[in-house]
Amino acid sequence: MRVDKFPAALFDAFVRGDELPTLIHPGDHTPILQRRRAAMIQSRVRMVALIFGILTPLWIAIDVTVFEWSLAIWLIVLRLTASAAFLALAFDRRTCDDMNCAWRRLAALLAIPTLFFAISHPLLCDQGVDDLRIAVSAGYGYLPFVMVAGLSVFPLTALEGALFAAPMLGAHLAAGFYGSLVMPFPSYISALWLLLLIAVVATLAAISQLHFMVALLAQAAHDALTGAFSRRIGEELLKLQVANAERTSQPLTVIFVDLDDFKAVNDRFGHEEGDRVLRHAANTIRSLLRQSDALVRWGGEEFLILMPDTRIDGAMIAVERMRRAGFGKRPDGILQTASIGIAEQSTDRPADWEALVELADQRMYRAKQDGKNRVIGPGEGTGPDSDSQPWDEILA
Repeated sequence: MRVDKFPAALFDAFVRGDELPTLIHPGDHTPILQRRRAAMIQSRVRMVALIFGILTPLWIAIDVTVFEWSLAIWLIVLRLTASAAFLALAFDRRTCDDMNCAWRRLAALLAIPTLFFAISHPLLCDQGVDDLRIAVSAGYGYLPFVMVAGLSVFPLTALEGALFAAPMLGAHLAAGFYGSLVMPFPSYISALWLLLLIAVVATLAAISQLHFMVALLAQAAHDALTGAFSRRIGEELLKLQVANAERTSQPLTVIFVDLDDFKAVNDRFGHEEGDRVLRHAANTIRSLLRQSDALVRWGGEEFLILMPDTRIDGAMIAVERMRRAGFGKRPDGILQTASIGIAEQSTDRPADWEALVELADQRMYRAKQDGKNRVIGPGEGTGPDSDSQPWDEILA
């Protein structure tokens, strides 16, 4: 899914548990899930590659002991080459923040043992002279079983599990037609069936890991009190949206909302009443947003609204709707107001997403200083000698 087409409502549906399609194929994964999954796959590729990079050369001592020197030399070269490739993957420190990169890393990890098996199999096929050589050769023959089972450590969809297991299943099948290292060909079909079952079980384990990641993401995604996105998820959304706005030259507006005199509610009426005011304010704001907008609880009584593909004039209309709808009533019946700051990516040209939020925060703070219940945006009361005005006056 493209970032610029990512609606917050779809993310809401995803974290509520309607994620079955995302466990089957990755086409509907949200950008946040893609980033988290790419990072985990990269981390585990490095871990597995490091382990195999260390263990692969250790078998050289057995090859030299069991096989003739002419064959052992080839196996040593193969093992050292495979070990170097594994270690190159393990120590590749380039950041992998999208699924295309993660797929390439995982494909490279699986390609190394697959090629190793395909090259070593013809060399070892006629080495079954005694029991020791047969046993050692069988260790090479079972390599596809090990690698297929290894898929279980990665958070993969059903489709990805099938696609990544297919080359190793194909290599095993081709080896059977060439001549099995492990058993006669009539028994080979049973071994292939066993390998297929292992692939299915490993894929189910990989799906289980993905489902667990989804559950953790769902738990961290929303603020329990207001139902808005949590700050951590909000920061990730900001990074994605700002990067997309810069890439496509599309507007992106950030609205910083701070409820006025909220501390007095907690001090006078207690935290339960304060929580009720927060919930009402969040529900009011959310009801007036579009599907593509996102509401983030930034902290305490502060909310951040992300409005992609929205210029300042459109954001002003949205803010006016919020003010007319009101942010709820305080326990004493007084209307709850808010001080609001607005910043826009293409107008303000901030250095990064943090600077964009900081600019909206500064304007909100200026609105707070100038009397509260006010809105300040780009070029409106932001100068040191300017007087900000209540929103009704700005529109007039």
